[in-house]
Amino acid sequence: MNLLTLCRSMALCLLVQATALAQADQKLTHDIFKELIEINTTHSVGSTTRAAEAMAARLKTAGFTDKDIFIGGPTETKGNLVATLRGSGKRKPLLLLAHLDVVEALREDWTTDPFKFEEIDGFYYARGASDDKAMAAIFVANLIRLKRERFIPDRDIIVALTADEEGGDNNGVKWLLENHKDLINAEYALNEGGRGQEKDGKKILNQVQLSEKVFQSFTLEVHNRGGHSSQPRKDNAIYKLAHALDNLSKFDFPLNLNEGTRVYFERSSKIETGTLAADMKGILQTPYDAGALARLSTYPNYNALLRTTCVATMIHGGHADNALPQTATANVNCRILPGEDPEKIKATLITVFNDPDVSVTAKNVANMSPPSPLNPELFGPIERITQKMWPGVPVVPVMSTGATDGAHLRNGGIPTYGVCGIFADMNDVRAHGKDERIGIKAFYEGQEFLYQVVRELSIKTSVKREN
Repeated sequence: MNLLTLCRSMALCLLVQATALAQADQKLTHDIFKELIEINTTHSVGSTTRAAEAMAARLKTAGFTDKDIFIGGPTETKGNLVATLRGSGKRKPLLLLAHLDVVEALREDWTTDPFKFEEIDGFYYARGASDDKAMAAIFVANLIRLKRERFIPDRDIIVALTADEEGGDNNGVKWLLENHKDLINAEYALNEGGRGQEKDGKKILNQVQLSEKVFQSFTLEVHNRGGHSSQPRKDNAIYKLAHALDNLSKFDFPLNLNEGTRVYFERSSKIETGTLAADMKGILQTPYDAGALARLSTYPNYNALLRTTCVATMIHGGHADNALPQTATANVNCRILPGEDPEKIKATLITVFNDPDVSVTAKNVANMSPPSPLNPELFGPIERITQKMWPGVPVVPVMSTGATDGAHLRNGGIPTYGVCGIFADMNDVRAHGKDERIGIKAFYEGQEFLYQVVRELSIKTSVKREN
């Protein structure tokens, strides 16, 4: 009996169809994913160039030519890959972005070897499994799938796999924009930053990232003439710094919702129940419910969406056991909402610290980036395919509290949307941490989701090439 005849409900049929479709290129995708994982692409000792060359070789085997593929970068080990499936050119290209580099991982910290692709109890384990080699592997496999199908989109489909998103001095997207923008110039881009969320084993929402907070660190310094520890004074540099940081710990920046976070809380209020749902509605009122804001602020994830945040992350002070400290320093890391002025954030911090002896200096230039618009041309296919694969799961726009290369693209005039259709437990986030992993079933369903989204975004006037 055919598997589909066993379905007893439309929802089950859709799930079976989606799962079956997701297996179409499973071996190819598995092999690509494994190969990427086992190429070390850390900043310290790795090479994204090796990974880019490996993916280029697979694309050439599938029929892509030298003119379709570019590998280049600022240094020998910081190579980026740009590969293009040529379309009819009726519309501007669609860019698919994923980064090849990964954060550092020590073998002694992990249960498994972080640079060996392991399959354990329904999960793939490895550094980069979720951030971001899964999307890189999926984009390469899907580009090969489209090539084998002899699909001609009405726009070029560009895959860019880049270096130094996680750190380093030679960011790949920034380098491409500055040196080869023509290769990646697109109407809009799909990137990491949005994920499917599960709670208690149930899919609850599919995120689409529209914007991200801005990374800005400040150095706090207190200098003092010091002296002998046997004759302490009240102007102790460590005490002054500690008092300033204590003030910060008690301070909250004001509520500031943008278009994306407003829609996020509005749609999330329909998923949640009880006080949490009511509080999400309460912050959307005019004026907002102060009690609702206070309660939501106790959740770190929601608090980060409600406002700019600044937190102490490093501290150092003193020079000897028996001497009064002459210097005390701290690092305060801020994640600033899009549209807010970093200089005003600095001025607010100075007011909060409330001590002229505490100097505040910006450590980096804030990479401000505008939000991407709620584009119905893109959201339509995402919502339709989400409902086809996971009936009843809403699509929710989000703002990332961390940073991605989407900021560089948005500043380069390319609206960027974080979406992947890969679901994971919202309370088991392992990216950058120990035993990073991705669900095997979720991975292949994400592959199918992205395949269908990319295809639908590129078929207004598409045709099949004749043999």
